[in-house]
Amino acid sequence: MNKDVVETASDYWYCIGSAGEISAVPLRNRLLGVDLTATRAADRAATVMAGDRRLPVRERYGMVWTTLGSPARDVVDIPEADEPDRRSVPCGAVTVNASGLRIVENFLDMAHFPFVHMDILGAEPNTEVQHYTTEIRRDVDEVWATNCAFFQPKAAMAARDGIMVQYMYRVATPFVTLLYKTSPNFANRWDVICLFVQPMAPDRCRAHPLLLILDDQSSEEALISFQQMILLQDRIILENQRPRLLPLDPRAEIPTRADASSVAYRRWLKEKGVTYGTVEGGL
Repeated sequence: MNKDVVETASDYWYCIGSAGEISAVPLRNRLLGVDLTATRAADRAATVMAGDRRLPVRERYGMVWTTLGSPARDVVDIPEADEPDRRSVPCGAVTVNASGLRIVENFLDMAHFPFVHMDILGAEPNTEVQHYTTEIRRDVDEVWATNCAFFQPKAAMAARDGIMVQYMYRVATPFVTLLYKTSPNFANRWDVICLFVQPMAPDRCRAHPLLLILDDQSSEEALISFQQMILLQDRIILENQRPRLLPLDPRAEIPTRADASSVAYRRWLKEKGVTYGTVEGGL
């Protein structure tokens, strides 16, 4: 990315809902404090309006995306979405009274698995987060965490027994993050869990999870229910976190070794000048 280009929160693509939600009946929405309406005439592309202004629209991965600014790049590229044997399952949206950046950071955090998602994504006494690698990939302007591993009693709907799960995390934009994890059905391929965060206000957002998975056994209802359960467990923690906005000052919250991805994410946000949803940006 050209470092001479200054981006604001407006200059990103945001998911505002699934394509199936948009119809001829106006769907009221909100993005970065701006009221939106989304509609779709029969057999037409979705239209998104901010007052009298028609916004750019993309439809990708069964989701509708828009922007209030001038993105330097298109909607995040997810090559796995084009694989014919992979299921694409939008899992609805969960509204959370917390900064959207807090949600992304929570998504990157493995340490909370045994305590928040007990007997599902983690369990005592297996609470240690093993050493992993984090980096800001300058060539693509993304944050990655690799060589991650954690024991999970039920890593996915298709999992029958507890397994040591291998992870990779990818933060493609400040509000778009993806998790690549061991597939219970394939030794050499990854399931992909996407989290598209829609900041409605600095301290309020909607989280849109999307599964791109190698599972032809589980019902869509079961997959959605499982993912919603995980998000709702996270929401309890996120809404009780203080401050609700994300501090970027490294002295504000003391990190541990397990927080390496969070440290890299916050450093990246600070480098990019992102303040929406941070303590520095305020309400």
